[in-house]
Amino acid sequence: MTDAPDGRPRPANQSRHRGVRGLTIARDAAVQGWRWWARSWDRLVAALQDEAPVGSAAPPSPSGPLVEQRDAPRLIAVPARGYVYSFYIRATFAWSSPASLRSEVLSWYVQYFQPNAVQRLTRLAADAARDLPPHRAGDLEVALQRALAEDPVWHYQRGDITLTCHPDAAVRLDERILPALQPHVDRLVKLEYQFDEQIRKARYAEELSRRWTAILDDHTDDDDLADARDHMLTAQREAARWIADLLHRHANPSRDPTVQVPQQASPRSLDGE
Repeated sequence: MTDAPDGRPRPANQSRHRGVRGLTIARDAAVQGWRWWARSWDRLVAALQDEAPVGSAAPPSPSGPLVEQRDAPRLIAVPARGYVYSFYIRATFAWSSPASLRSEVLSWYVQYFQPNAVQRLTRLAADAARDLPPHRAGDLEVALQRALAEDPVWHYQRGDITLTCHPDAAVRLDERILPALQPHVDRLVKLEYQFDEQIRKARYAEELSRRWTAILDDHTDDDDLADARDHMLTAQREAARWIADLLHRHANPSRDPTVQVPQQASPRSLDGE
């Protein structure tokens, strides 16, 4: 069958060309669809095997096991002695696995095991807080850190996957007790400042006495200066004992009355006044 006189294909040739072109488009679409399906299948298999997808352009994962840090969803409340006030604990957990897990797989296991870790930490905190008055948040934090140090790594397992957990905790006071503690804390701050001031004055007096003693050592032939020197040395020893006693009482507070400041020799006494 030939073309028409004007050069255009005859109707039969047009139908044949359309058929060939349709088959070519269908073949190309099928090939592309099969390639897309093969790539998707490879990625799915690799994801199930915790491996990087073939041909993936994702950057290489860092060396060593992944670590995911999670905070507890809310503050953990445990009752203090008397069960009127509570301590509040901010808990943080660092999760990892010796197996080579992808980040999304590790996140799934962390989400699964996190409630168990929160419950375990709550039991530890409740045991430590049961006998503590509600204003002793620092003592609770020390006791809790000591308990965590005895067992620093927690292990959780599901099937062949094992996760390790490193817990950490910080303790906060009950906000309802803060107004009652404020005056006492302010008074302690004031006493601490006064104590530091007394220590500075005592050390200055001790240093001044030591310098006068050194000066008097150069005039040991004069009896009056020798007596003043002996008096200065006695006062210096008393000051040293007083400072040591004051520091000891500050480190070990008790209900004993405050140590009296010993009388210090003044430079005026050296002139016989």
